[in-house]
Amino acid sequence: MRPVEIKKDIFWVGAVDWSTIDFHGYSLARKGTTYNAYLVKDEKITLFDTVKAPFCEEFIETIAQVVDPAKIDYIVANHLEPDHAGCLARLVELVKPEKIFVSPMGKRSLEAHFHPQGWPVEEMKTGSTLSLGKRTVTFIETRMLHWPDSMSSYLAEDKLLITNDAFGQNLATTERFADEIDRSKLRAAMSAYYGNIVLPYSSVVEKTLAAIQGMNLDIDMLAPDHGLIFRGEADVRYAIETYLEFAAQKPKNRALVVYDTMWHSTEKMAFAVVDGLMDEGVSARAMHLKSFHQSDVMTELMYCGALAVGSPTLNNGILPGIAGLLTYMKGLRPQNKVAAAFGSFGWSGECVNILKNLLTDMNFEVVEPQVKVKHVPDKDVLAQCVELGRTLGRALKAKL
Repeated sequence: MRPVEIKKDIFWVGAVDWSTIDFHGYSLARKGTTYNAYLVKDEKITLFDTVKAPFCEEFIETIAQVVDPAKIDYIVANHLEPDHAGCLARLVELVKPEKIFVSPMGKRSLEAHFHPQGWPVEEMKTGSTLSLGKRTVTFIETRMLHWPDSMSSYLAEDKLLITNDAFGQNLATTERFADEIDRSKLRAAMSAYYGNIVLPYSSVVEKTLAAIQGMNLDIDMLAPDHGLIFRGEADVRYAIETYLEFAAQKPKNRALVVYDTMWHSTEKMAFAVVDGLMDEGVSARAMHLKSFHQSDVMTELMYCGALAVGSPTLNNGILPGIAGLLTYMKGLRPQNKVAAAFGSFGWSGECVNILKNLLTDMNFEVVEPQVKVKHVPDKDVLAQCVELGRTLGRALKAKL
């Protein structure tokens, strides 16, 4: 890839991954991602983060278009996850840097990942500074956004905050700046990234952003390690306000009905639940899990205050896709939701109780009564499903 100068003598030198399709169960199909790294030319030439291992040689060639990689003095590893530190060992071998800067938790992570011998590692706590010559870097620990070792780097003279995973999006594009694509596409990518990666740490997001705002930093560019860079005060403000909106998880007048089905009985029930939600004036969407990836479900759930889940009974349990979705969902810990369960069965009928218990374990406010039917729902059962949707809709509106 060609480097891109994002500020005077500061260059994007990352890699674009056009074909990756999965990130820990989060689907990147048709989206891809970027691994952003940044090179600063100053009295001390400094590299902020690296890229995923398969892109090492491409990465080194990109750097070489700006400066001889052997002339790099410092490496800052804001986060040691392999998509951002996959080339660190290769760079250390090539560059032999004077110093490698990490957070205190980053030092532990670095030792566990690389087992380094003789690397010149230095810990930088929040507020620690580093002179590059004309520039000074201030380090800010951003623990659990989204790893314990995560850190941001602020270059005051350039009004630039390099944020690592915070504010990221998984988008493989030739554009480098958020203002170069449609805002709706940008928001969709931010939603998917937040809902599938950052969501469990929403309270940390609020605290960390409050702490950063309390530092009164002058910022006109946010440079994440995935996706597009936010430049200009308006886009920086948009990124921060959007993150705070996501973190608040305030219920919205919108519901998601997600289901899997064997012979369409549960599907018929799902559509009836949607009808009931509509009767209460709640915007609703049905998602068949065989047609939508679990990460698409989580992205949709970001905008919903209510969730209804349906599954048939299979071998005294629920369908594997629904079980996997709810396991995935539980790890992401969505908050402030009302929920309902429904399903069909052939002879044993445990599905609804299993769904109810799983939703309760996630601290969802589960409405009663649930609805289940043996084999095929008739008009009476579908009427019960409509009423379940109405009950769920009323519970949601009570929270708004």
